Amino acid sequence: MIKVFQAFVKKEFYHILRDKRTLLILFGMPLAQILIFGYAVTNEFNDAQIDVLDYAKDETSMQFIDHLQSSGNFQLNKILYTETQMEAGMKAGDSKLVIAIPENFSADFYSGQPVKIQVVADGSDPNNANTLVQYVTQMVNSFQMERRKVLPNPYRINVESRMMYNPQLVSAYNFVPGTIALILLIICAMLTSLTIAREKESGTMEILLVSPLPPLLIILGKVTPYAILSFTNAILVLLLGHFVFDVPIVGSIGLLLLMCFLYVVTALALGTLISTVSKTQQDAMMRSLMGLMMPSMILSGFIFPLTSMPILLQYIGQIVPATYFIEILKAVMLRGVGLNFILYEVAILVAMTTVFLFFAWRKFKIRLE
Repeated sequence: MIKVFQAFVKKEFYHILRDKRTLLILFGMPLAQILIFGYAVTNEFNDAQIDVLDYAKDETSMQFIDHLQSSGNFQLNKILYTETQMEAGMKAGDSKLVIAIPENFSADFYSGQPVKIQVVADGSDPNNANTLVQYVTQMVNSFQMERRKVLPNPYRINVESRMMYNPQLVSAYNFVPGTIALILLIICAMLTSLTIAREKESGTMEILLVSPLPPLLIILGKVTPYAILSFTNAILVLLLGHFVFDVPIVGSIGLLLLMCFLYVVTALALGTLISTVSKTQQDAMMRSLMGLMMPSMILSGFIFPLTSMPILLQYIGQIVPATYFIEILKAVMLRGVGLNFILYEVAILVAMTTVFLFFAWRKFKIRLE
């Protein structure tokens, strides 16, 4: 029986390796996706174009404008002279942020009088507008601290913040683990879902069902080659995230690889289950893409925090495997925790893998009977 199983796995390996399209999906798509996601999906910005409505037109206002540009986050687009120009720029979409400097800016600033700087942002893109306003606020505060050489109010409360595990707030630290979880789930599940569906379309499924191998070993024989190749793929993606996007690996590399292998097996088991209920390859691909891509991207905490969603969506997010793997990656890669801190997430993935394989085996068994 073992020799028959080994021959079956060897046959599957040969079938995968000689199919250039499968190899392209398995290795080409993940590498392309992590590069695209890593560079494109980010909440940071550089050289944001801003306009300045400068009523003061003095040395201090020019110093303030230079200070805004010194951070590298802002770049002066043009100096405005009237509110009409500001409104026209907003309507045309040329201006996303306008900073209005009052006429008595220098005198009020150095005399200790309250200075009101108006910041007008394009609210049609609220996330971008909020981010721009927050950056402007930080730059205003830093300008004030640098220019005004006076002691702070003794009753003033100063807040000093420190971001642990990501002090520079690099967005890649968040998006790269999420991208790894997303592409591994989609690629692994999609490829595996196509295998059994292909056997059905080619008419060889009945031959497999009457072969000496029991249904469970047939499933394992189908999954094993993809598990090995997908695990290799996971290592390549991790290396790419580490060396290209500088995402650190603080925790144990052995634990990280073990968790990647567990997640790959979970994804392959899910793909096997999808393939057992699909009649054609097109049906299997649609089920794997539509049923996994959107939930994994939106409801896993990859882009939007799960806790900020309605209760119903939070419950749905709890059954998405990527939700737990993203937390495992962040815990091991960024926080450097051990297995005892991620036992809950590991237990959930193991339980999901068991359930997926059980129902896939039951589906095979029903067909065999």
